[in-house]
Amino acid sequence: MDRDAVLSLWESHKEERWPRVESQHEGPLMTLDTVISGCVVYFLDSPEGLDTQRIRILKDCVADLDNLTSELDEDCGSYFQRLRQLGALLITTHHAI
Repeated sequence: MDRDAVLSLWESHKEERWPRVESQHEGPLMTLDTVISGCVVYFLDSPEGLDTQRIRILKDCVADLDNLTSELDEDCGSYFQRLRQLGALLITTHHAI
């Protein structure tokens, strides 16, 4: 995986509106979206990629998404699946470097 794959998925994610989340998990999901998005922007803007701390944070975010999204309606599932994919892609891209 490379920057182009991250960039392509990121462009798709940015075009989507925040989904309607009918759950008490909306706040934590917003936080996860913000953190993963911040890591994507940092990755794309930084020639050296992500540091160990950001990778650790991304791993925690992906695990949190796995726990929170199982209770969501299908209507908003694709948004968070793509967000999870972004996080996982950044982690694997980091390991490929």
